[in-house]
Amino acid sequence: MRISVTIFLTDETITPTRLARELEERGFAGLYLPEHTHIPVERTTPYPAGGELPREYGRTLDPFVALGQAAAVTERLGLGTGITLVAQHDPIGLAKQAATLDHLSGGRLTLGLGYGWNVEEAADHGVEWRTRRELVRDRMALMRALWADEPTGYDGEFGSVRPSVAYPKPVRKPRGPVVGPRTLIGGAAGPKLFAHICEYADGWLPIGGRGLGESLPALRTAWERAGREPAHLQVVPYAVVPEEGKLTYYGDLGIEETVVQLPPAGEAEVLRVLDGLARFL
Repeated sequence: MRISVTIFLTDETITPTRLARELEERGFAGLYLPEHTHIPVERTTPYPAGGELPREYGRTLDPFVALGQAAAVTERLGLGTGITLVAQHDPIGLAKQAATLDHLSGGRLTLGLGYGWNVEEAADHGVEWRTRRELVRDRMALMRALWADEPTGYDGEFGSVRPSVAYPKPVRKPRGPVVGPRTLIGGAAGPKLFAHICEYADGWLPIGGRGLGESLPALRTAWERAGREPAHLQVVPYAVVPEEGKLTYYGDLGIEETVVQLPPAGEAEVLRVLDGLARFL
């Protein structure tokens, strides 16, 4: 099993370049970074994990800039977002960012995407909360049009683009309906999420990795009913606290990559944690 990591990189933590070099030298498979543009102080949305919102949420580095630095100092390390808040982006600009990072890194980008949880943050971006899932679906379709080999237009419910010359292209070739970087969708198990995964993604980023024994069969059934190749489905448990038995269980389920959580800390503490994770590699 490949072991990747995720971390809230901030202006107070280990730097992207230092961490990326250490991960590649130690044999980790990838680095996934979360995204929050800002955290409104007047917030009524509860923190999903309960309690006070941790300090790092309001100090998070832009994932594409940070991953660009990581790409520049590594050769093999996977680069991922976990997750990109697609509804909060202009899709034409996001398509360019993702394709550029994928191109410059030699096809190492995984675009983890999601729908968000912070209503106030999304509202400042003009996002109507009740239609955010449909908005993300629409924006991904527009991005796929820009990533297509030939100039392709798109006219959707929330946006449109004329047939355009748009380079660079992502490195990966189309996989069924999926055009662009490897794409994984984060979110809680359910028919709507699974339908979107089957429609325009390569797989699922289940946060925490709980309940996979019950949810994976439902996703696999939906995937096959959508006409997707069973062997192509990728499920990557995300922000996991690793344990020997847990990783063995994931392997028995056919999972090939797990993303473990690192603390949002300085260099010394992060390197100590990486030392402790060495036994899982």
